[in-house]
Amino acid sequence: MKPLMRRASPCAEPLLQLTWNGAPLQAHAGDTVLTALLNAADHLRLTLGEGAPRAGFCLMGACQDCWVQTADGRRLRACTTLATDGMALVSAMPGELPCR
Repeated sequence: MKPLMRRASPCAEPLLQLTWNGAPLQAHAGDTVLTALLNAADHLRLTLGEGAPRAGFCLMGACQDCWVQTADGRRLRACTTLATDGMALVSAMPGELPCR
């Protein structure tokens, strides 16, 4: 999978280690969960039914498009939640492939 986003310039913030569906994921301090995910993959989730890729919609916490879950089952909005070191995230849809 080709990442949807890329950084315009190097980031000096400390590197954080997360997981997404069990696969390693990196973020920088200050990144949202959605920023980390889209820097690693070309989509956040697939739509039900047709399976079209989705990458978030409003990117400001007003819609319901970027919900993900922590490994312990808590739901959070990826676009407004800051990534934290050690965060274990899973897609809200079973069977989705991990980021590559």
